[in-house]
Amino acid sequence: QVQLVESGGGLVQAGGSLRLSCAASGRTLSSYNMAWFRQAPGKEREFVGAIARSGGSTIYADSVKGRFTISRDNAKNTVYLQMLSLRPEDTAVYYCAASQGGLSTSRRGYGVWGLGTQVTVSS
Repeated sequence: QVQLVESGGGLVQAGGSLRLSCAASGRTLSSYNMAWFRQAPGKEREFVGAIARSGGSTIYADSVKGRFTISRDNAKNTVYLQMLSLRPEDTAVYYCAASQGGLSTSRRGYGVWGLGTQVTVSS
């Protein structure tokens, strides 16, 4: 079973940028499709974006399309979420997740989760 640890969160002003990392251990990341989700206070966890095992396919939520980019380095067993033009509504705990199934936008498609990293965007 792969274990996931997110890092890179923090406090940033609106319009700023952050890069989150998700480091995997226990198994090679290339076996998994990977995704980022986020959960704001009082809201359900929502899909942000996902990347296929090879990195050849990505999908994004409409709310982040054009601002966020997912990438992966299978040699480093790490997935990244580059976030640009951050908005206060992007404030949330960001989670990475792994799936041995298909590339999915649903939480149910992912069986392994990290503990999350907090991103706070001030106005």
